Amino acid sequence: MRALLIIDLQNDFLPGGALAVADGDAVIPLINQLQPHFDLVVATQDWHPAGHQSFASSHPGRQPFDLTELHGLPQVLWPDHCRQGTPGAELADALAQDRIEAIVRKGTSPEIDSYSGFHDNGHQKSTGLADYLRGRQVTAVYVAGLAADYCVFFSALDALREGFATFLLADATRAISAEGFEKAKAALIEQGGHLIQSSAILRPA
Repeated sequence: MRALLIIDLQNDFLPGGALAVADGDAVIPLINQLQPHFDLVVATQDWHPAGHQSFASSHPGRQPFDLTELHGLPQVLWPDHCRQGTPGAELADALAQDRIEAIVRKGTSPEIDSYSGFHDNGHQKSTGLADYLRGRQVTAVYVAGLAADYCVFFSALDALREGFATFLLADATRAISAEGFEKAKAALIEQGGHLIQSSAILRPA
């Protein structure tokens, strides 16, 4: 079975949001087209408590996008985003949700960030996504959403580590940094992942 993972397609990551990804809303129509072509559709949702340690506002004197260390791990300090229960944390209104069978929330621990839909950044705690996919007999995972060089990339990397054939839908994602996305794609291929275009899924049978 093939699963489509829609990563963090939330208001705060769309133009006008607290941590907007340039052109992020452009992927929504494509992801809506892709959904019926998969056996299973799962979405992830960044779901941070107020005062999360990845927020620059939690570190007096620091600015958004400063680099620091959090519990021994490199950490970008982000603007406050996707706070639990806020409109910014909600999935995009334009995203078709009728085929989404599960929503996996991540980043709920105030002490550690969680880019991946599978684990926190320190791999201390699992979200249960891998077991859920295996329970549904999923063998191949296709990843799309936001942002390409962070949550999409790390979700794809963990999918590989969990033993799934992993495909990054390159045209169904957007990056914070073009340079970062190029590095992410190279690293994914090196680890055995695949880059494909949505046309490979959408082409007529």
